[in-house]
Amino acid sequence: MRPVVKGMCLFESLKDGRIDLADIALMNEALDVLAENTQLAHQLAEQKHGR
Repeated sequence: MRPVVKGMCLFESLKDGRIDLADIALMNEALDVLAENTQLAHQLAEQKHGR
């Protein structure tokens, strides 16, 4: 459901089969990478500011 919540696809696309499991996996992987990069950026910013 993360791709739907994040606006990457519509729920109806999941229901009617326009999006398959490979598409969902790819979107989830992209969301994981984005989350990891965001976390790393925050950590680096904290280190830079001495926190």
